[in-house]
Amino acid sequence: MTKPTTLGQSILSMRSRNPHNVAVQFKSNDTWKTKNWAEYYADIETVGCALLSLGIKPGDRVAIMANTRLEWSTSDLGIFGIKAVTVPIYQNNTPEDVEYILNNSEARILLTESRGPLKTFEAVKDKCPLIEKIVVFDETCPNPEALTWPRLLELGKAYLAKNPSQFHELCGSLKPEDLATILYTSGTTGRPKGVVMTHLQAISEVSEAFPLCGATEKDISLSFLPYAHILGRIEHWGHTYIGFTLAFAESLEKIRGNLPEIRPTFLISVPRIFEKIYAAVFAQIQTQPMKLKIFNWALEVGKKVGEYKMSGQVLPLDLLLKYELARKLVLGKITEAFGGRLRFAISGGAPISKEIALFFHAAGILILEGYGLTETTAAITVNTPFNYRFGSVGRPIGEVKLKIADDGEILVKSDKVMKEYYKNPEATKEVFTDGWFHTGDIGEILPGGDLKITDRKKDLIKTAGGKYVAPQRLEGLLTLSPYIANVLVHGDQKKYIVALITLDRPTVENLAREKGADPSDWKSFVQSPFVQDLIRKAVAETNSQLASFESIKKYVVLPNEFTVEGGELTPSLKVKRKVLDQRFRDKIEELYL
Repeated sequence: MTKPTTLGQSILSMRSRNPHNVAVQFKSNDTWKTKNWAEYYADIETVGCALLSLGIKPGDRVAIMANTRLEWSTSDLGIFGIKAVTVPIYQNNTPEDVEYILNNSEARILLTESRGPLKTFEAVKDKCPLIEKIVVFDETCPNPEALTWPRLLELGKAYLAKNPSQFHELCGSLKPEDLATILYTSGTTGRPKGVVMTHLQAISEVSEAFPLCGATEKDISLSFLPYAHILGRIEHWGHTYIGFTLAFAESLEKIRGNLPEIRPTFLISVPRIFEKIYAAVFAQIQTQPMKLKIFNWALEVGKKVGEYKMSGQVLPLDLLLKYELARKLVLGKITEAFGGRLRFAISGGAPISKEIALFFHAAGILILEGYGLTETTAAITVNTPFNYRFGSVGRPIGEVKLKIADDGEILVKSDKVMKEYYKNPEATKEVFTDGWFHTGDIGEILPGGDLKITDRKKDLIKTAGGKYVAPQRLEGLLTLSPYIANVLVHGDQKKYIVALITLDRPTVENLAREKGADPSDWKSFVQSPFVQDLIRKAVAETNSQLASFESIKKYVVLPNEFTVEGGELTPSLKVKRKVLDQRFRDKIEELYL
């Protein structure tokens, strides 16, 4: 069978897949339900035909703003199938960004849901004159002008009955150079830019990254990343191309409950998910000396086993026996929390701490870090189950070519690199030199060919003493503490480094009650000697691993976590440095007095 060269060919191939294989798994009325590939294809075709009935033509833009769910999936593929273009929008984007994306992309239809996203759109709908129709992924909707999902499917079935071959013909006529999606960056440094991707970029990525990691049609993934994030989108397209089962998590908050229900064989995630689980594990045992002693013993055994695995050596019998006991007492509980079948997890979107990766590896969960950007259609390098090196982001994938510029910036040339920024030739010109894309990241190629990321080029801090400091490294070390949720390091052109720190409130509150402290007045409690002592120790531990010029001299503990809703984090959970620098300018300046 010829390998697909467009996502359209991947969609059409669904009809010939094993009818006994599950394509998608989703929860409805508290019960997990499934669809096989034929049923899944029929839904995709119906949605595509519904959009045709609403006047959508090849090349038209259709926007989707909703949480990750089955309807998002079928809509995305239905849009591709009629040669239209998907414009994903984060479900928690600001009204201003939603207005800009809809108008900039010239989207004609918006598919959304009647929870928060619909309200966000309604706040700016009068400023979005090009939107002709709203469709909600729900059976009912408070907006009488919107089409509900059941009604959309009715339109699709009626159109399909009259035009039984149109979807198939359009889908089959897609070419690699046809536009697939305009994916807007999450705006860490200002207004979102529309990354233009063709089917060539999509297929180049999924056809090389997933087989390299060993994913097959027998796998099952629990999908929870936003599909407006390139990493979530690639998981979705990989499922379309490879044929593995895609299970939709109920929500980010319910992932820990969904994992043992679905028992995935691999996961695709951002580091924050692993950081939270890591922090939760340590928070549970910090105040129990006996459990902590057993846990640390088991972890050390796991790390020794991990060293043997990485070097390809056979485990000595005595170590194997210790490992079996460690698994029974401690480590097995961690793997079971992920469902007990996880072969590997892929982490991307931001750097993951080497310590966290080693911790999970010792517990029997392999986290493979990869590297890429929205502009490179996600991963251009990745560690694999058979070749991984913690602290690196792996080797180049397929036809990817890398080189390091004189200033340390990583440059890439590949079919995976975007076509351009939509309607923004100036920005496009800035990031290309002789066909090489400037990633904006600083890195080095290690002996053996692995890539190591140092920091974002624009994020590097240059102190008043002329020393360069990588803030992400410092922030990553601090957030290893189970009591710290977020960190922003500052110090550009200053004599020393300072930090804004937010607390993991549930963990700190639980510890406080165990110690007899009263956290009920949270705002005052944050400034109490109890909290200050916790953070002082965490900062001291971090500074012990740093050179003098990069150590944190002063800090302030803030009462509230940074959130996406509050505008401090991007939807992919990265710190918005410029926003925070402006918002907390006074507090930062006080740290330099």
